Amino acid sequence: MAARLERGSGVAFGVVTNPVVHFEILGPNGPALIEFYRDLFGWQLQDRPLSGWPHYALLRASNGIGGAIGSADAVSGAAVVVYVEVDDPDAYVNKAEQLGATVVMPVTHVAAAEVTVAWLRDPQGNIVGVVQNHESD
Repeated sequence: MAARLERGSGVAFGVVTNPVVHFEILGPNGPALIEFYRDLFGWQLQDRPLSGWPHYALLRASNGIGGAIGSADAVSGAAVVVYVEVDDPDAYVNKAEQLGATVVMPVTHVAAAEVTVAWLRDPQGNIVGVVQNHESD
């Protein structure tokens, strides 16, 4: 059972200006990973391969955040990537580099998904994505 933070627990709650909006669980054998998460959680994953993500399946969630499972050309091993919504991916990549991050995947427009994304490796080695959604443009 997951821990739950309650109001009044001493943890400050506030408005998140750049929320986490998507996750990816990636590995070298995308089809096997997709099958694992379908079998484990009963997730209804929709196959949607994209350029650079040869084995990719989307999870649309009615509660929680949606995500995807599969493989990506930008990583050779396993990775979990969370995506933070931003209004200007280039500006956040530049700021992250100034703060010590390195670019794993440069700012890339993914037309099929109507987003612009980039991957950063933070100073501790974690991969985080920044994403700008273009669906409402």
